[in-house]
Amino acid sequence: MAQPTQSAVHTDAILTNISVAYMQQQDHFIAGKVFPVVPVQKQTDLYYIYTKNDWFRDEMARRADSTESAGSGYGLSTGSYRCDVWALHKDIGYQTRANTDSPLNPDRDATQFLTQRGLLRQEIQWVTDYFATSVWATDKAGGANGGGGDFTYWSDYTNSDPINDIEAGKETILSNTGFLPNTLTMGYQVFRKLKYHPDLVDRFKYTSPDQITEQMMASFFDLDNVYVAKAIKATNVEGETAAYSFTHGKHALLSYVNPNPGLLAPSAGYGFAWNGVSQGLGTNIGVSRFYLPHIKSDRIEIELAFDNKVVATDLGYFFNGAVA
Repeated sequence: MAQPTQSAVHTDAILTNISVAYMQQQDHFIAGKVFPVVPVQKQTDLYYIYTKNDWFRDEMARRADSTESAGSGYGLSTGSYRCDVWALHKDIGYQTRANTDSPLNPDRDATQFLTQRGLLRQEIQWVTDYFATSVWATDKAGGANGGGGDFTYWSDYTNSDPINDIEAGKETILSNTGFLPNTLTMGYQVFRKLKYHPDLVDRFKYTSPDQITEQMMASFFDLDNVYVAKAIKATNVEGETAAYSFTHGKHALLSYVNPNPGLLAPSAGYGFAWNGVSQGLGTNIGVSRFYLPHIKSDRIEIELAFDNKVVATDLGYFFNGAVA
């Protein structure tokens, strides 16, 4: 007796309760976390810089009766910022919109897609501006034991001494600025190796059964914050074989980050964010939608306006190639 086949009783349809999109978690991006973000009303402006040396010289003198006190003063200069505007759009044609099946939502999907791309642009620019050699006053290069580096790769568990390396960085910054570094930023590949370093594992093995976290590492190094960058980027152009890499590579940055940005408040870096792109909403990210009649499409567009500014090079200490 003939029986209905599976294909006769069921037609494959799109599921409405699941879809797959490779959206990275926002916590993987650190560009907006490390240095204070200063909202600004103008795309370009100036800020004052006090001459550092003037604040550290001892010029007080004994004062005889009926004589003037010793005099002193401080120099002033200015620094500038410019918040470049970055933009990207995704068009939604009327034919596409009319024929879209559930659970697809062209407006939602386009907005999330563009937001991810905006986060990635900020992350990549952060690496260019802060996470490289010749940016900070001190660069130290990792190397094989006895192989000519300034310090031994932290992935060399036998010969490396990350505690002393970081303490040397703290001392360097403190001795040149009077500020003790409070923040360590590293790529995921560095964190992956460092959290299993015997020097750290031995410290925690009697107090915690858990794997070492960023918070535990911050406590270990006597820092306020440890940030681990986990974002990845595609290194190919569209149409080529897909290839990916971590945005931050195998590096680490020790820095002093002012927890209360403001007047007379030095910090290794500040992020200036122009809120003019948000149509008065007060943020440096603007998302808009408008209709393009000549192509019969709705355009979803995102704009960012920011400037990553190195404010004090001597408040940063860069470990270039911290692990092999």
